[in-house]
Amino acid sequence: MASLADDLKNALSSVVSGAGDIVATTRDVIKNNLVDTLRAGGEVATSSVETAGRVASEGVKAVSDTGASATQAVTGLVSGVIEGVREVGGDIGGATREAAHGVVKGAKEVGEDVGEVAVSAVDGAIKAAHNIGADSGELAKDAVLGTLRAADEIGGEAGGIVRKALLNAAALPHDIIDALLTGKTE
Repeated sequence: MASLADDLKNALSSVVSGAGDIVATTRDVIKNNLVDTLRAGGEVATSSVETAGRVASEGVKAVSDTGASATQAVTGLVSGVIEGVREVGGDIGGATREAAHGVVKGAKEVGEDVGEVAVSAVDGAIKAAHNIGADSGELAKDAVLGTLRAADEIGGEAGGIVRKALLNAAALPHDIIDALLTGKTE
């Protein structure tokens, strides 16, 4: 994971100075790093899900170390993980859940707003679904489940903060979020 952190910090140095797109940069760096890591390690199906969470969490920390907004970068981090796992033929749904889980846990570690990061994680899953031709509703659901699991593991106020942020985010699919949070489908 040291290579990931170094690659991401180097790539983000121009973004931090205002010369680039943080979402696209983080997506591309994470995707390429994840693909290389998974191909080098073999056993893609089982390792892709575990690796997705670690890569996403480390990505948040690396972004934070550069001084860039981790909240903005999370969209790219989650999208890059999903696109990378798809490229190597791994479990996209599982990777989405683990990436969303990883970014929320990473955000907590570096003092970022876990609610905003959760919203960005779901947004990244939806963007990735469009990019790879997957069902955006399913990937959004997987991302919501991952963010909620992380928030519940963090404990304290995190669960409430994440739930409130997801429900209040105008750009997210509220039918999916409402169903997951309340158990009601209508």
